[in-house]
Amino acid sequence: MNVLPALRVPEELSARVPAEQRGSGRDDVRLLVSRGTGVTHHAFRELPGQLRAGDVLVVNTSATLPAAVSGRLGPEPGGEPIVVHFSTRGDDGRWAVELRSPRRDSGGGTTLPRAGGPAGAVVRLPGGEHLVLDEPLAPGGSRLWWARVSYADVPRLLSRHGRPIRYGYTDRDQPLSAYQTVFARPSPDGAGSAEMPSAGRPFTARLVAELRSRGVRFAPITLHTGVASAEAHEPPYPERFEVPRSTALLVNAVTAGEGRIIAVGTTAVRALESAAGQDGVVRAATGWTDLVITPRRGVRVVDGLLTGLHEPEASHLLMLAAIAGRAALTRGYEEAVRGLYLWHEFGDVHLLLPAETVHGSHC
Repeated sequence: MNVLPALRVPEELSARVPAEQRGSGRDDVRLLVSRGTGVTHHAFRELPGQLRAGDVLVVNTSATLPAAVSGRLGPEPGGEPIVVHFSTRGDDGRWAVELRSPRRDSGGGTTLPRAGGPAGAVVRLPGGEHLVLDEPLAPGGSRLWWARVSYADVPRLLSRHGRPIRYGYTDRDQPLSAYQTVFARPSPDGAGSAEMPSAGRPFTARLVAELRSRGVRFAPITLHTGVASAEAHEPPYPERFEVPRSTALLVNAVTAGEGRIIAVGTTAVRALESAAGQDGVVRAATGWTDLVITPRRGVRVVDGLLTGLHEPEASHLLMLAAIAGRAALTRGYEEAVRGLYLWHEFGDVHLLLPAETVHGSHC
């Protein structure tokens, strides 16, 4: 479902390099603020002035993995060149993977889509390792497949031979550090995200300290993101998450008072809402979530959202419409195109808040 069917985002609005390579630092991006259908324009460094003491920012602590690995299809030398995107580790030790074709004209690590399979296909990996495709992740699917990897410690394999997943709108490969947020923490088991939880990318240690000094609190969750469908814009599939008890207690206390729960990224929304009961109470939770948030389902806990700018076809926009309403979302995105905001993981950000009287903002 296309939430914004009339919106067209010019190709030149794709952010092709990280903000620190365009300007003075990670936080040198723009901030579009939507309060209902009211829109104001800011620098991201002005975020503290847009929040209130008592607000809680829910942040994803998942670290980004170097999830792209080059290989060859088939058990013998000389097979078809392949790039494997390692997406999600299953409970049985298998990994969901996406096979891509390298672009020879890209001058780097960008890829083209290709169908996965067939079952039993072997992909040779660096270091003498290999994987074998078992079955599609979803019945009838072709993009993501469950695979058995010969080397049990896949995170270590990735650290030795992998690189960050890169999409075609970017200019060049970037180091893994460019894909880590200030909130990222290594998991004891080496798990992480195939793609960066990018809404947290513009935050710096200095900005976090300023927000805390103003009475804004931070609540961590973890959701390990899988490989998005860059071309087909499929709905999200199950992902591993954890909402710790301390976060549940803080969110419930703030919800009972006058503070607001503001998620940093769609991943934080998915995790937090997965831990919330129909009564709106958040409970500590860990495991897998297949929750897809739509306007019909709505949200039970989240009051606002800080997120990047998504393509009009992206399924994430259903979540944004559930939080802010379709009218606010449409107005905000029209203003983002008109104002030449930058899209994608290295681009500008959008703060969606409930409608209220605006204090200290400017147009």
